Amino acid sequence: MKRMTATGMIALAMSIGMASLAVAESEIVKIDVYPESAELLTSRDQQRFVVRAIRADDVTIDVTSEAKWSVGDDKIAKLQGTTLLPTGDGETKLAIEYSGFEAEVPVKVAQADAERPVSFKLDVMPVFMRAGCNTGSCHGAARGKDGFRLSLFGFDPKGDYDRITRELASRRINLAVPQASLLMEKSIGAVPHTGGKLFDQDSEYYATMIRWLESGAQRDPSEPPVCEKIEIYPPKAVLEGEGAKQQFIVKAFYADGTTRDVTDLAVFLTSNDNSVPMEKDGMATAANRGEAFVMARFDTHTVGSQVIVLPKDLQYEKPQVAGNYIDELVGAKLHKLRIVPSGLCSDEEYLRRTTIDITGQLPTAEEYAAFVADQSPDKRAKLVDRLLERKEFAEIWAMKWAQLLMIKSENNRVSYKSAFLYNSWLQEKIANEVPLDEMVRELLGATGGTFSNPPTNFYEVERNTLKTAENVAQVFMGIRTQCAQCHNHPFDRWTMDDYYSFAAFFAQVGRKNAEDERERIIYDRRGGDVRHLVDNRVMTPKFLGGVEPDLKGRDRREVFAEWLTAPENPFFAANTANRIWDHFFGVGIIDPVDDIRVSNPASNPELLDALATKLIEYKYDFKKLVKDICASNAYQRTTLPNDSNKSDTKNFAYAQVRRIPAEQLLDCISQATETQDKFKGLPLGARAVQIADGKTSTYFLTTFGRAERATVCACEAKTSPTLSQALHMLNGDATQGKIAKGKLVSDWLNEEKLSPEQIVEKIYVRCLSRQPTDEEKTRLMAVVDQDENKQQALEDVFWAVLNSREFLFNH
Repeated sequence: MKRMTATGMIALAMSIGMASLAVAESEIVKIDVYPESAELLTSRDQQRFVVRAIRADDVTIDVTSEAKWSVGDDKIAKLQGTTLLPTGDGETKLAIEYSGFEAEVPVKVAQADAERPVSFKLDVMPVFMRAGCNTGSCHGAARGKDGFRLSLFGFDPKGDYDRITRELASRRINLAVPQASLLMEKSIGAVPHTGGKLFDQDSEYYATMIRWLESGAQRDPSEPPVCEKIEIYPPKAVLEGEGAKQQFIVKAFYADGTTRDVTDLAVFLTSNDNSVPMEKDGMATAANRGEAFVMARFDTHTVGSQVIVLPKDLQYEKPQVAGNYIDELVGAKLHKLRIVPSGLCSDEEYLRRTTIDITGQLPTAEEYAAFVADQSPDKRAKLVDRLLERKEFAEIWAMKWAQLLMIKSENNRVSYKSAFLYNSWLQEKIANEVPLDEMVRELLGATGGTFSNPPTNFYEVERNTLKTAENVAQVFMGIRTQCAQCHNHPFDRWTMDDYYSFAAFFAQVGRKNAEDERERIIYDRRGGDVRHLVDNRVMTPKFLGGVEPDLKGRDRREVFAEWLTAPENPFFAANTANRIWDHFFGVGIIDPVDDIRVSNPASNPELLDALATKLIEYKYDFKKLVKDICASNAYQRTTLPNDSNKSDTKNFAYAQVRRIPAEQLLDCISQATETQDKFKGLPLGARAVQIADGKTSTYFLTTFGRAERATVCACEAKTSPTLSQALHMLNGDATQGKIAKGKLVSDWLNEEKLSPEQIVEKIYVRCLSRQPTDEEKTRLMAVVDQDENKQQALEDVFWAVLNSREFLFNH
C-alpha cells in the first residue's frame, strides 16, 4: 500500500476535524418549552405548547410534534395532541421529553366545571379582529362598507355593540334563529358577502358567535378584565433550510391575574414575506435567506419575534470578535446571520470619516500629514479626543437639535430674535456639555419670556396642545402617536386613551403678551383639560404606558419631564442613543429613528439596550458615547462589502457610503476653496451649520436637502442625490465660482511656485484626504500638460475633484 504524504495526512486530519465540528454543531444542546406554565380556569380554557430544540450552532428546530408528552394526573388535565384541556380542579405537571432532554411545565386548573359566559369584549370583538372585519379596507373604514361600520381595530367597543345589535333590527342579528342572522350567513358565505367567506360553520369562531346570539347578544354585565399584555412564543427562532417551519402561539395576560391562550384569535403578520411568510394560524415557513419580524396582534397589543433564515449546509467559519462591547454585540448578530464583516478602513479614510462626522469639516493638509506620520497605536482614539474638543462638534449637534425642535421664525408667531436666542441657548448648552437629560427638563418645563428664557419658544413654535404632545413623543421618545388620535394604533400598543391622556400633560400651557410685541410669556395656567374624541371624557394625565402620576400642586410639564428623563424610562435614552448611532452610521438600529414601534423593531435590540445603558451610566454626556462608537471596529470598517455581507444593509457588517448633509457639504466646499459665505444675521465667513433660523436658506442648501423645519420628522433633512444637485455642482457657482473666487490655484502657481504635479497632490489631500494614485496622477497630468493655460487646466482638475462622488460622500 502506498504511504500517505505529509500533505495528505494534514488534509485528512483537517477534514476529520471539520467533520467533527459539523457533527458537534448539529447536536441538540437543549430544549425549551413555551409557555413555561399553564393556568386553565374554566371548562373552555385550553393551552397550546411549542417545543423548540436548540443546536450548538444556535439553529432552532420546532420539535413539538416529535416530542413525548405526558400529564402527571389525567384527573386534572388531559392532552389533545399538544393542547392541554382541563378535566378537574387541582395542580399537576406536564412532562416533555425529546432526544434525551426533559422539561416540566406546572399546570393549575380551577373551576374546570364552570361554563364561562360569552363576553362581547373578550370573545366577540376578537373574532371581528381575527376575521379582518374591522380593518381599514373593510368595515373599519371611516364610512364603513356596504352599509355596516365598525370602529377601526375595535377602538370603540360600545359603538360597535350598538351598531351590531341596533342597526337593521331583526336582520343583522336574529335572536330567534341565530343561524339566520345576516351577520352569520355572510361570515360563512351562505349569502353574498363582499369580504368573502371568513370562516367555516364548524369553526370555533362560528360557535362563539352563535353562543353569544343564543344568550341574547347581551352587553357585558360588568367591565371585563383588561388585557394588560400578550406574549408570543418562541421569542426567537433560527431556521435552517427552505421549508423549515416554526409554529408560534400567543398568550394573553389580564388585569385580574388570569391568562388565556389566544393563538386562534390573534392576527399574525410578518415584516418580510420573502424570507418568512406567515400563515393565519401562526405557522412560519423559512423561504429565502434573511430575517423577519413575525408579529401577533390581539386586543390593543402587538408583540413580535425575530426569525432568521439560513441556507442549508452553509459554509461559514465564525470570525474572531475584536473591539469593545459594541463589537461583541454587532458580532453576535452577524454570527446569527452567518455574515462575515469587512475589514477595517485605512488611516486616510478614518481621518476623513471622523472629521466630517464629528466636526462637519474636512481635515486640513497639516492634520493629514500629522495623522499619517503618527505611528502610535492609539492615534485614532487621540484623533477623536481632539475633534470632540472643537466647537464645531457642538455646532453640528445644535443644528441637529434645532431641526428637530423646528427653530424657525414665523411672521406672526416667532420673531427672528426669538429664533436666534433659542438657537444660541441650544448651542450654549451643548458647548458647555450640559447633560442632555438636564437640557430636556429645562426645555419642557420652561416658563417666562421667549426673549429672557429662550427655551420657552418650544411652546411658541407649536401652540396646539395635541400637536405639542405628538412632537414631544416623536422627538424625545421616537414614538409617532399621531395614529392614535382617531383610532387605536394599528401596529403598536398605543390606544386613543393613551393619546389623549398623554396630551393632557400639555393642556395647561398659558401664553400672554409681553411688553415687547415680538415677545410672548409662557406660563402654567393651572387649568385646562383634554377631552377624548369619542365620548368627550376629560382625560387624566398619564404617562405612555398607563401610569398616572401625582400632580398635586405641580406643573404637569415638570412632572412629565422628570419621568421622561428618569433612568428607568424605557424610551428617552434608547431614542437618544439611536439618533447618535444613526448620525455615525447613516442608518439607525431602529430606522427611521423616530418611528419606534413593535412593527418596526431594532435590528439589534441588545446593542440598542447596551448603548442606552451606557448613556445613562455616562449621565447623558454623549461625547463619551461618541468615543465608544468611533473606537468600535463596526464604525472603522471599510465601505467595501464582501461576498458574505454584500446584501446586508442594517447589521453594520461594512460601513455605509453616506452623502454629506447639505450644511456640512457647503461648509466643506467653502473650506476646500477657501471662500466665505454670508448668511442672514451672521458675519461673513460663518458656516452654514451656524445658521440659527430655519427660514434662512440658499439655493444650494435647499437643493441639497436642508431641513425646512416644518415638522419634527427626522426625514426632513434629506441626503438622497438628485439630478438638480448634480446640475448645480456641474454648472452652478458652488464649485467653479468658488474655485475662481478662492484663487488657490493661482496662488500655488504664482506665489508658492508649485509644479502642476504638486498642485494636483494638494487638491487631493485638501478634498479627499489622500494622495492621488499613480494612475490618477498620470491621467491628470497628461491632460494638464496638453493645455497651455496651466491655471485653467488645474482649476478644471479642482472642479472635477469637487464633483466626484468621493468628495460628496462620506466613506
